[in-house]
Amino acid sequence: MKKISIFAAVVAAAGLASCTAQAPKANLKSDVDSLSYMMGITNTQGLDMYLTQQLGVDTTYMADFIRGVQEGANKTSKKDVAYMAGLQIGQQVGGRMFDMMSQRIFGNDSTQSLSRDNFLAGFMATLQKKNAVSMEEATTYVQSKAESIKEKATEKKYAENKKAGEDFLAENAKKEGVKVTASGLQYKIIKEGNGAIPADSSKVKVNYKGTLIDGTEFDSSYSRNEPFITPVNRVIKGWTEALTMMPVGSKWELYIPQDLAYGSHDTGKIKPFSTLIFEVELLSIEKDK
Repeated sequence: MKKISIFAAVVAAAGLASCTAQAPKANLKSDVDSLSYMMGITNTQGLDMYLTQQLGVDTTYMADFIRGVQEGANKTSKKDVAYMAGLQIGQQVGGRMFDMMSQRIFGNDSTQSLSRDNFLAGFMATLQKKNAVSMEEATTYVQSKAESIKEKATEKKYAENKKAGEDFLAENAKKEGVKVTASGLQYKIIKEGNGAIPADSSKVKVNYKGTLIDGTEFDSSYSRNEPFITPVNRVIKGWTEALTMMPVGSKWELYIPQDLAYGSHDTGKIKPFSTLIFEVELLSIEKDK
């Protein structure tokens, strides 16, 4: 049996007679008539996927979509075009655009959201040339406040993770052999090398293994059987600080507070405000070729 698209199937099931606007009926008296009809058919190709994936149309309401198509097809004056464009933009702004902006700040936390009414108020005030601030002022405000609000929301969500790291570091600092720097970085020397010490501008070759405080391994050059080469100043702060104290040939265990690691960023395996443990072996300082 020939497979038909979602769009074609729903059109057939709903029936054009169910729509309030009367659909044009085919009257094929010439080749141009037939060509017009067939081109109408071919231009629905891919429409079902576009509706569901790009426009977010629920196929349960396809009869309503069909009614809208029939009505919209007859609204071609400049006034109608402007109005129909307004409807489309309005739906996008109040729906997907707002949701995207809110998710940008609060992620997938369904308990927090931007204010839809205020979002729309700002949008409409600008369209009507009634906004109280300039675009430059609004942009500057967004840049300065959005990240701060986002970080506070993330910190609230991951408060337990942050506290667990702080508690771990407090206990770990008491252990034999663990040293603590002014920044809060903790380290333990497993093997002391006798080579040169990298500068901030150096490039180094290292082997390493990274774990969370619960022992979960999230990365390892040992597992890949491939040492990691990196500029010293292009890694997290805790690594940079440690590497500029380590002689080549050293192997240290680093206990890195979240603010010297990835902070509020979610890297997937590493959740926001995670304290990290690294075993780092400094193999060499690389020379520029």
